[in-house]
Amino acid sequence: MADFTFRISPNIILGSYTSSRLGQFALSYGERFMLVVDPVLKEFGLTEKITQSLKDRNVDFFSFEDITDGSSTKTIEQALALAKQAHISGVISAGGGRAVNIARAVCAVFNEEHTIYEILDGEPLKSSPLPFICLETTMRDPHIFTNYIPVLDSRSKQLKLLKVSSDLCKLAVFDPNMTVSLTDNQTQSMAIETLCLAAEAYLSQKANFFSDMLAEKSFELMSLALDSSPTANITTPQEELFAQSGCMASLALGTSAPGTPSLLALCINSRHKISRSLIAAILFPYFIEDCAKFKLAKVAKIAHILNVCNADDSDEQAAVSLAENIRQRLAKANLPARLKDLSVTIEQLAVPVEDAGLTELVNTLPRSMTSDNLFELIKTAY
Repeated sequence: MADFTFRISPNIILGSYTSSRLGQFALSYGERFMLVVDPVLKEFGLTEKITQSLKDRNVDFFSFEDITDGSSTKTIEQALALAKQAHISGVISAGGGRAVNIARAVCAVFNEEHTIYEILDGEPLKSSPLPFICLETTMRDPHIFTNYIPVLDSRSKQLKLLKVSSDLCKLAVFDPNMTVSLTDNQTQSMAIETLCLAAEAYLSQKANFFSDMLAEKSFELMSLALDSSPTANITTPQEELFAQSGCMASLALGTSAPGTPSLLALCINSRHKISRSLIAAILFPYFIEDCAKFKLAKVAKIAHILNVCNADDSDEQAAVSLAENIRQRLAKANLPARLKDLSVTIEQLAVPVEDAGLTELVNTLPRSMTSDNLFELIKTAY
């Protein structure tokens, strides 16, 4: 088993309407903030609710919403320039992965002498980061509790990992009411991706007893959210179960490591702007079938926790049932089951696969894999 190191950071607050107290929480970490907010939240009136919480507590802030290019170095540079001009004391993000990654990057490099490009090219971070506060609106984030930030290098359109301090995130707020901005299709793909993230942490080479505990709890909560009948004695609302499961999966990845679907989804998203959660959801059953060849007992245990197999099934039968159940969930949600359904050619997927093989994350996958192995998985799922 890998060595286990536990740090009590960041603070995590999870519950309905916790976003209404964001201003109160922010004042514990500074007085002037940049709010990096996903523009899609404005369509549902969520941006106004978030900013009102800051205004009610007299928090000095300004908003940055120009994140259409994702967490690219070009966007990070723009946000960083505004942050320095405003002499901020911290950054708050509200949204999904794009907003989180940009905000974390600004915090990480704010006090550095070198540019973001020089840091990506190898210059180490030497200064303390600004406090970062995250308001999660998509029920999960695979990287928020890790010591790296996925960044798109605008020079090469290639995914890079920005190494950061492990205590960068000071506070993570999970408010189930923030998920109202998601469509049913998005909710289902993110729910399947949450299961995938927990499975990745559970099956990683870096898995340990603590990450296993978190992943197993995530499976249990998501199973309740997706499969409980109306007559079941479950009093917790579905959206709160989603948030709890997502929080547990994100923590599991922070104490273990992402797996093959997340890595490939990141790189494909960077090159072709296809939904990361959708790619991971499509790859999930193929990932399970691959892991069943060398981590059969743990794959079978996932199937039993999710109640997708019979109690007396063999491990082999349980693994088959798990992969089939994931495919059934995709079909039930009317989500694509193959990568070819995403209007991308196999030739276009070759370059992102090469990008994946060059990242450090390839070293922590459930088994040793080269770019050739990754491409074989892509071809199988295509």
